[in-house]
This record gives sequence, structure tokens and C-alpha cells, in this order.
Amino acid sequence: MLLRFVCAVVTRALFILISLIGVWRVIWVKHDKLYWLLTILFVPLVVEMILTLKRRKGKDCKWFSPAIFLFLVSIIPSIWILEIHHQQNKLTEAKCNQLNSSESIKELFNNQRMLNATNWTDMSQIFEHYKQLLSSVCPNDWILALHQALLVLLIVGKWLMPNEGGLTRDELSQLLLIFVGTAADILEFTSETLSDIKDKSPVLVYIILAVWTWSMLQFPHNLTVLSAKTEEYETEPRSLLSRHRADFWGVIEALLIQDGPFFVVRLTVMIHFEIIHQMLVFFAIKNFLVVALNVYRLWVIFADSRS
Repeated sequence: MLLRFVCAVVTRALFILISLIGVWRVIWVKHDKLYWLLTILFVPLVVEMILTLKRRKGKDCKWFSPAIFLFLVSIIPSIWILEIHHQQNKLTEAKCNQLNSSESIKELFNNQRMLNATNWTDMSQIFEHYKQLLSSVCPNDWILALHQALLVLLIVGKWLMPNEGGLTRDELSQLLLIFVGTAADILEFTSETLSDIKDKSPVLVYIILAVWTWSMLQFPHNLTVLSAKTEEYETEPRSLLSRHRADFWGVIEALLIQDGPFFVVRLTVMIHFEIIHQMLVFFAIKNFLVVALNVYRLWVIFADSRS
């Protein structure tokens, strides 16, 4: 019981911490303290935590995770603001330290060690030097770090949060493995596709972020693996839907939530905006193959059901 309470509280505390870092970064780049109002989005997550601890003794819901959904609600607006601001100002941004090589990372840590070795007597000086150190990191690296922290916390949070009897350990392990693959695809989509945009169209930025937001809705539910106990919820246990619930949901995710929209966006980038390079073509082909294989899977299920 105590461990369940600790896991529930720690998980949601980490959700709030990462969301708070996102809001703080927004205020930093926009130079407007009015963005502290984004912290209002944390309130539903806190209320959900209190109700979960009080009514369900720390256990998460069976089919849907309100905590993960509310975490997405609290952090996605900050990432939208940071991405749009970066795309609008990346040509005029000052020189910064890119964390894309071992040399640049070593240089950042060397600056940190020099700062720690200095004997500061004024707290304002310490704060100012830490501010300069953090501001030296490129905005794109900040945004990428938020994307990575978001996806890692979604997986770890799902692993730690107690479940209300809906998932067995085997089903949870399957779901976490699916989440890892999904998170890698989503991160690659946002980082690679947004980096391809120069000054082609600001509308494309909104389209990519909208598709990314839509794809994130895969994480709050457990429908991908919750299929073994469908007899309790189906009036016809031998029906096609009952026997292939997980397969149908996997096809829906591929066609409508992830690979289908990703393929359309990449095809639009290549055809309409005339941005073509090797990795973009490869991942577009990969998305097309996933969509085609899922359609084939759907055809196989219906063909086998007839025979």
C-alpha cells in the first residue's frame, strides 16, 4: 500500500516538474512573465492525483490513464510555443553551444566546473552566471530535451503507476515495448521534419505540431494489449471484434494516428514544398510500408474469418 502511494505521488511529481521546466523555458525565451499562467494547466493533474489517492488508493484506471492525459495537456502548450518561437526566430538567434558532439558537451561541463570553482559571495552573481551558462545552450537543444524527457517520462510513468487490475505484468511489458517503439518514431518525426523547414511555410509548422499532438494521444490508453479478457465486455464472445480487438486497434493507430498522418506530412513536404533528402525519403517509405502491411493484416483477418 505504501509503495503504491509513493509511486503514484512520485510519478505525478515528475510530470509536474518537467511541465514546470517547460513553462520556465517559455518565459525565458518570450521574456514575458504572463506565461506563468500556463501553470494553471497543472491544477487538473494535482486534482487527479488527490482523487486517485483518496478513491482508488493510488491505482490508475483500467482502460485509460487520466494522469498521462493531463500530463500531456500540461506540457504540450509549452512545447508548441517553444517550437513556433524557434521556427520564427532561428535565423536571428545568437550564437549558441550545440550539444551535438562530445567536444561541445565537454566545453559546457568545463564551464560548469569553472563556475563551481569560483568563490562567489553574492547570490545574484551566482544566479547570473548560471543564467548565462543555460542561455548558451541552443534553443533547438532545449526543445529536443523537452521532447525526450516527455517521451521517457510517459514510458517510465506508465511503468511505475499502479494499475487497477486492468493490465497483467505480461500485458504491461508488451505495452511498454510498444510505447518505446512509438516514442522513437514520434521523436524522429518531429526532430527530422521540423529541421527540414527553412522559410517555406509557417503553416507547415502548425501542421507538423498538430500531427505530433494527435499522435501523442496513443499513450493514455491501454487498448493495444487489453484484449485477453474481452469476454467480460462482449455480448458475443465469438465475434470477429472480440477475437481481434488488439489487431483492429493496431490498424487504427497505424492508419489514422501515427504512420498514416506521418506519411501524408512527409509526402506533402517532398511534393508541395520540394524538400527531398535521403532520410526523408527513407522514413516516408517506412511509413508507407507500415500502412500497407496493416491494410494487408486487416485483409488477412477478414479473409480468415470467412474461411
